[in-house]
Amino acid sequence: MKNGRILLDIQDDVAVLTLNHPEALNAFGIRLRADITEALDEVEAGTARCLLITGAGRGFCSGANLNDVDRAPRDRGAEERGEMQTDLQSWYNPTFIRLRELKIPVVTAINGVAAGAGMSLAISADIRVAARSATFIQAFARIGLVPDCGATFLLPRLIGMARAMELSLLAEALPAERALEWGMINRVVDDAALMEEAMAIARRLAKGPSSLGLIRKLYWDGLTSGYSEQLEREARVQIAAGGSADHAEGIAAFREKRRAVFSGR
Repeated sequence: MKNGRILLDIQDDVAVLTLNHPEALNAFGIRLRADITEALDEVEAGTARCLLITGAGRGFCSGANLNDVDRAPRDRGAEERGEMQTDLQSWYNPTFIRLRELKIPVVTAINGVAAGAGMSLAISADIRVAARSATFIQAFARIGLVPDCGATFLLPRLIGMARAMELSLLAEALPAERALEWGMINRVVDDAALMEEAMAIARRLAKGPSSLGLIRKLYWDGLTSGYSEQLEREARVQIAAGGSADHAEGIAAFREKRRAVFSGR
């Protein structure tokens, strides 16, 4: 990426996106955000069949970069007059929606701290793997702000309203082991094994059928759908999946008693 704040590497059909500003705990600065946009352009235009997101150094992402030297001075007067878009409206929200709408599965390998918007990024993946030393912090109340980047949508659905309120109002750190107990993440592994475990999952997903992208979309859409609406959506998507080359290969492999080799089409 042009600013060097994101590293993008394709391995075994897995796009590995590494947040690469470790001296700022990979906080969302202007340059890092621009590089994420560029990286997602490449992922969407490429042939990767899974996206894995992690952070360089000792942290996953510490949220917005409050000390970003590239940030323009804040014009509170213009904001109060409604003349300026916030960063949430102009970049964060479109980017998080873009991640949700990817046609491939997304895995996060969460090393160290995931705070604020960085925590939202960590839990927005389809499968979340954390290092044993990882911690999660809804830090907004510490600086007089409110949770954003989808935290107030996802957290109650993942861990329940009481726990979501506790995390957000008290702004206390949540250790990885407890996050696993609460159902906020999928796996906790020793720090040294984090990338190995996350890559194993990502490679498995990358070898899967094209229906994996449809599965993730159904579950995300189901968060805001009524029961009847979701049944109808499942029927429509099933028709699309049934016409794929991967479905034909899956049926053939089943009948021939062999392992299916999916093409992602």
